Amino acid sequence: MAQVELRQVTREDVARIGEWLEDPEVAEAWFGRYTYGDVAHLGYDPAAMVNATQAEWDEVFHDPHHQPHRDIFSIYTLEDEHVGEGQLSIDEALGDAQLSVLIGRKDMWHSGLGTAAVLAMLEHIFEHLQLHRAWVDVPEYNMAARGMFESIGFQHEGTLRQSRPHEGARHNSAILGMLVDEYERHYPDGVTSHVIDWDKQRI
Repeated sequence: MAQVELRQVTREDVARIGEWLEDPEVAEAWFGRYTYGDVAHLGYDPAAMVNATQAEWDEVFHDPHHQPHRDIFSIYTLEDEHVGEGQLSIDEALGDAQLSVLIGRKDMWHSGLGTAAVLAMLEHIFEHLQLHRAWVDVPEYNMAARGMFESIGFQHEGTLRQSRPHEGARHNSAILGMLVDEYERHYPDGVTSHVIDWDKQRI
């Protein structure tokens, strides 16, 4: 199975994220578009962050007190290629985290990198952050993403009706979740084979 490294985000990484999101297909695979048509990117504006001051940068990527707390990291292959971005929106009071993964390199789609990144993020959620639940919000038109999450062990928890604008129409999205005991049952030995040098690369 593919393996990935989770790394701290650099300005070069952010610039690549901005370039990837110029491709409509990539943008739709990430957070989609806002109702007024602009590409959605939660947490920060890639174009603005490339030239952000150090204080602005630290507020986005290194402020543990920002609410909701968001862990943002770059996804790299073992060959040192930047291929995507992962985000966790963490609600410590509820003990859960919403997970989002983008593989921006279209030539590397369907190669197992997305699965490896999700598994690495689950390890972070359940083993390092000690949270109780992980969840994702998947639009109904992204069946490949839903199939990936379900193959990992996520369960359907509910449906948000017409929550996503897409190509001039409104579409439902599915909420899929995994509880810590389900993670432990699916991965009794953990998933450390999918995370390389965690202590060196940890957020």
